[in-house]
Amino acid sequence: MDGMEKWREIRETLREFALRFPGAYEDHPWDETVVKVNKKIFVFLGVEEPTEKWSPSLGVKLPESNGHALALDGVRPSGYGLGKAGWVTIPLTGALPETELLLDWIEESYRAVAPKKLVAALDAPEG
Repeated sequence: MDGMEKWREIRETLREFALRFPGAYEDHPWDETVVKVNKKIFVFLGVEEPTEKWSPSLGVKLPESNGHALALDGVRPSGYGLGKAGWVTIPLTGALPETELLLDWIEESYRAVAPKKLVAALDAPEG
């Protein structure tokens, strides 16, 4: 599998995972795919097709894991001032963190952005 197919497969795995959270839905502002909860973005999945200006990446809010994420090669604070609020941008090309870690970060971002009642529903024992 070449690099292009690999990032597409990973991106789809991340998208499907994010959409499983209570109240999560997909939106497409700025010709970009995002996943929101309560009208707030918790995952930036970038553009469908890379361009010279936009390469495949993942954006998440990491209030707890921010330092760990930024220590990884290629990870940087998100632009437009979002980095100051704990957002990081992770390139989905080159040497990627394990998919499991990316999924953990999506969950951390959801927990940081979602209303408390939805986070509580996430933590409730399945009945």
